[in-house]
Amino acid sequence: MSNTIEKIKCLIIGSGPAGYTAAIYAARANMNPVLYQGMQPGGQLTTTNEVENFPGYVDGVTGPEMMIQLQEQAKRFGADIRDGWATKVDFSGDIHKVWINDSIELHCETVIISTGASAKYLGLPSEQHYLNMGGGVSACAVCDGFFYRNQEVVIVGAGDSACEEAHYLSKLCKKVTMLVRSEKFRASKIMEERVRKTENIEILMNHDTVEVLGDSNVVHAIKALNKTTGEVIEIPATGFFVAIGHKPNTDIFKDYITLDETGYIVNTPGTSKTNVDGVFVAGDAADHVYRQAITAAGTGCMAALDAERYLAAKE
Repeated sequence: MSNTIEKIKCLIIGSGPAGYTAAIYAARANMNPVLYQGMQPGGQLTTTNEVENFPGYVDGVTGPEMMIQLQEQAKRFGADIRDGWATKVDFSGDIHKVWINDSIELHCETVIISTGASAKYLGLPSEQHYLNMGGGVSACAVCDGFFYRNQEVVIVGAGDSACEEAHYLSKLCKKVTMLVRSEKFRASKIMEERVRKTENIEILMNHDTVEVLGDSNVVHAIKALNKTTGEVIEIPATGFFVAIGHKPNTDIFKDYITLDETGYIVNTPGTSKTNVDGVFVAGDAADHVYRQAITAAGTGCMAALDAERYLAAKE
């Protein structure tokens, strides 16, 4: 551990639309924010090839390009953007202590958590290949479904979110094949009935994804195993959507911050406040419903404003 302790007025843990927006607002309020970018600078959007639903980008923008622009905007107002990630916290006292990379100790008046959530994937080499290629594999139908209009796609999942995303895709795509890995849905009955009643959704129960097939650049089919019969089939598809859940990146906060049963931070409704005074949350670390860049940015604004008011009340 470092013997030097740095005192910070406003620490932002994590980047992405939430963290960078919080930094913009905090910097403009003369809070001298310090932002540590985390293990994935720019967050999940850096894995998104095209962003067409963020207001103001008439012709769309790539995820990495948008994150660079947000970062530069924050820097323009004086935000201190740094490499590194939080590895330990202690929110038990009036001073909020945070350690970066297990070596730098920070004492913070306010902390904004914007560590986000990570989409769960199957872990297949072919899945990861096309995910890294920036096309063909996605964990967000609302973000990327538009690119597969009038095409055939496959989605894997069995919960409410998977059903929701399959139904959303059915309005855009010619055909949606839904792979359910067990013999029954985990979704609520009403969501299950909705997908079962949708004509262009075909549901294959008890099927595992074996491989994402393509020509190294473009996906053209999904190989799936029928676990009941042992038959392996190829399903024509240009897109493969994974809807098996997200894991919020909140483990280091669990001893101090109230989390729900799946690990999302519980905030006071209508605010960014957590159960710890002076600690706020923005973005997907608390949002398991919308998970969009625009909503994350909005909560980043809220967190900075809440932090500013917290500091003003202490003066």
